[in-house]
Amino acid sequence: MHGSSLGARRGVGHEVAIYSILGFWLFYVAIVSLQAWIQGWPNQGEMAERRMMVTAVGIVITFLLYLVLRRFDRRPFGTRIAVAFACAVPAAMLIGLVNAYLFTLYKPEALFSDPNILKEIAEKPRLFRSVAETAVSRYFFIAAWATLYLAISYANDVRDAERRIAAFAQAAQEAEIRALRYQVNPHFLFNTLNSLSSLVITGRATEAEAMIMNLSTFYRTSLSGDPLDDVRLEEEVRLQRLYLDIEAVRFPDRLRTEIDIPAALRGACVPGLILQPLVENAIKYGVSRSTRPVTITIRAAHDAGVLRLEVSDDGPGAKPDAKAAAGAGIGLANVRDRLQARFGAAAGLTTEAPPEGGFRVTLCLPEVYDNGRS
Repeated sequence: MHGSSLGARRGVGHEVAIYSILGFWLFYVAIVSLQAWIQGWPNQGEMAERRMMVTAVGIVITFLLYLVLRRFDRRPFGTRIAVAFACAVPAAMLIGLVNAYLFTLYKPEALFSDPNILKEIAEKPRLFRSVAETAVSRYFFIAAWATLYLAISYANDVRDAERRIAAFAQAAQEAEIRALRYQVNPHFLFNTLNSLSSLVITGRATEAEAMIMNLSTFYRTSLSGDPLDDVRLEEEVRLQRLYLDIEAVRFPDRLRTEIDIPAALRGACVPGLILQPLVENAIKYGVSRSTRPVTITIRAAHDAGVLRLEVSDDGPGAKPDAKAAAGAGIGLANVRDRLQARFGAAAGLTTEAPPEGGFRVTLCLPEVYDNGRS
């Protein structure tokens, strides 16, 4: 995601502002018209026309106030509050002047037939008082709209901040997943090169050539996808078969494999190379430390939307130092961290050292398929 989009702040849009302004002024018209009707003012029709003129002017002035406030959207919230309440003063005075002109100076005889009333409203002190009273009442009206605008603007700021935090958190999570995923390849390559070196030193050129070809195929396949993308379980198992074929060159008489993946689960999605450290541990602590044939088993099962993957061996068993080595550095810690980064609390890893020997690691993760079915 581009930094500009992350850092952008979206103010209140024109549409929201216009709707709020219209809503406020229509409410004003309704309340004042109801008040005039209850009090029985004469010439209700003429008054309604002039009231609509004042309303139209008020809508325009309030929209101009919105344009001013919009220019301060990137300023601190306290500054925006001060600007809003300060700008409401001239706005209210303008509306007060327009109201006084339309209801006092512009053809007052069309509204009032009593000569005493006409004389009274034409007096300058009363005219100034009328402007002041209207301006004060409209100030609180405009300030109420400005408060609504600031509340909407602040809510937008909070949502933008939440979106930016979520975007940064997602970027950090993706970076963590990539780092953990890429951590597997150098570790695997180091182990494989050690094995290849042993073959070359002992003059087993044919086996070394076969290992190099399998290694090339393994890396070409494993590096072709995005570390953030999941792979089908059958593809993950195929990669582990390649790795086991590589290790079979080192241990032709000791390494045996057993794969038990139900056909219904072959399309399940799993993080790429999630089984790799588990198979490596089985080789390192099961096969390499044994003098007899050892079987490494990869199984899959599911229950209530949970996919269970198991990697086990029937080797000599996990000694305390082997357990410590398996749980630190790469190994189980990498798998556990990747599951946590990818699925959170919805996934987990458990280990077991059966009394009869061997070692078993079980992964539990959400059962998801390419088509989104779970």
